[in-house]
Amino acid sequence: MKSDEELGHGQRNLRDEMAPGGVGPSGFIPSAEGEFETATHAEPIARSQWALFRRRFVRHKVAMASIVVLILLVILCFGAPLFAPYSNTHQDLLLGSVAPGGKHWLGTDELGRDQLTRLLYAGQISLEIGFMVALISTLVGTAVGAIAGFMGKATDQLLMRITDLFLVVPALAILAIALKKFGGTESTIILILSFLFWMYVARVVRGQVLSLKEKEFIEAARASGAKGKRIVVRHIIPNIIGPIMVNATLAVALAIITESTLSFLGFGVRPPQTSWGNMLSDAEGYVGTPQAYLLYAPGVAILITVLCVNFLGDGLRDAFDPQSEKH
Repeated sequence: MKSDEELGHGQRNLRDEMAPGGVGPSGFIPSAEGEFETATHAEPIARSQWALFRRRFVRHKVAMASIVVLILLVILCFGAPLFAPYSNTHQDLLLGSVAPGGKHWLGTDELGRDQLTRLLYAGQISLEIGFMVALISTLVGTAVGAIAGFMGKATDQLLMRITDLFLVVPALAILAIALKKFGGTESTIILILSFLFWMYVARVVRGQVLSLKEKEFIEAARASGAKGKRIVVRHIIPNIIGPIMVNATLAVALAIITESTLSFLGFGVRPPQTSWGNMLSDAEGYVGTPQAYLLYAPGVAILITVLCVNFLGDGLRDAFDPQSEKH
């Protein structure tokens, strides 16, 4: 190796100006060590699909606000014995109808029953019907749609013709007749609504399964010896959980609205049980009178619940969509 005396002036300057990290004087001649360090720091952090879902969902502010409101509603309604100012059976016939005020924040009805107390206890019935109908109809619809889409041919045709048959049935008429015959109990309403709501989920799931079952990872699962049930449960259903969850939230809103409509028409739950639809039905004669305040509380409760459920569905749809702008 040449000594400093043997090196030319320009060569010595070039050597002295080399940076300790291996970068030359111009900054554009990185060494192997510099390249390694740069690549290490620039490597992105790997995130799972669920981590990306949580990140997109948390950034959807309206959906986050909606889920907070729904949680508060559930806590207040199902914790009514703790939060209600009066018992569920309390009434004061001598008091009669009183406008909203200090002792009765939402007023009282003609029987002297506190409206806030009734609203909280009625919310138990309405919310339970909405959630249970969404759960049962989603499970049934997912099973029917997955079987139809995966099996294909005769099975697909049979199940889809049955689904189409249920879709053309006038739901309110069937519900009214069934409730008149079997009674307007909470469990009867849940079963009948679930019996009529599963078709929408089934059609969505079938379409998703038809598009997925020809994918390469399904062919790889078949080649590895996986049976049809395992392929559907372990590979297909997890990949279509997004549309299933979105349709489940829509089923909650639809069930609450349908139950309220039935109760308003006189076919809903029977006293002593009450729901938000019953409260609207009881107050329908007070439109345009000083007691019109009896309509506001249950109407606003239904409106807030349905809006929050729909906003939650929007947030889930955006969070499950990798191409969504909410990320």
